Amino acid sequence: MSAVPPPFPTPQESVGHPELLQLGTALEPGEPCLRADAARNRARLLEAAARLVAERGADAVTMEAVAAEARVGKGTVFRRFGDRTGLLTALLDHSEKKFQAAFLSGPPPLGPGAPPVERLRAFGCAMLRRSPDDLELQLAAEPCAPRRFTNPARSVLRHHVAMLLRQAVPDADCELLSHTLMGQLDPALIHHLTQQCGLPLARLEGAWIDLVDRVTSTAPAR
Repeated sequence: MSAVPPPFPTPQESVGHPELLQLGTALEPGEPCLRADAARNRARLLEAAARLVAERGADAVTMEAVAAEARVGKGTVFRRFGDRTGLLTALLDHSEKKFQAAFLSGPPPLGPGAPPVERLRAFGCAMLRRSPDDLELQLAAEPCAPRRFTNPARSVLRHHVAMLLRQAVPDADCELLSHTLMGQLDPALIHHLTQQCGLPLARLEGAWIDLVDRVTSTAPAR
């Protein structure tokens, strides 16, 4: 009889009154909210970055290119976003918030109200179906190795998977298992399989559902 492994020393995901993660605020220390002029400047920089993505792709978005497009000094871009990853993460902010709202409080099976296994299946399929533009930005915003698993947006997604796993298979090491499942939804892997290997999205969705069913021991008898 296996013992339930101890939990990781990380806060548990709140499911009572979930709040959307604010990804793109980038406030300075002690700054309660953006001043009107700072908010306008930030919006202007993001509009410039979005134009670059639309015209030349996410790879063209550099701090220098955005500064030139917005006709501001490069230091302004660095002060507002910190680095290129911060800038690209801010560009992803809107779609990330929409996706979080869908799985935290939207209709089932992605949102609350469906059994945990059904929600896991729906979560992975929804991740795989996100737009190609989102995927390109996710790839471009990929943090460096030391920050990859502490990225706020990725942490929210993984904690959600861990929460559903705890409901579906409470005797498993759900914290580590959540990392395993999230590996199949890695943007770089999705890009490789769909764009470089030419696999249809339906095959990736089927593989995700099969993985969830096997992990949770709900696979149908063959």
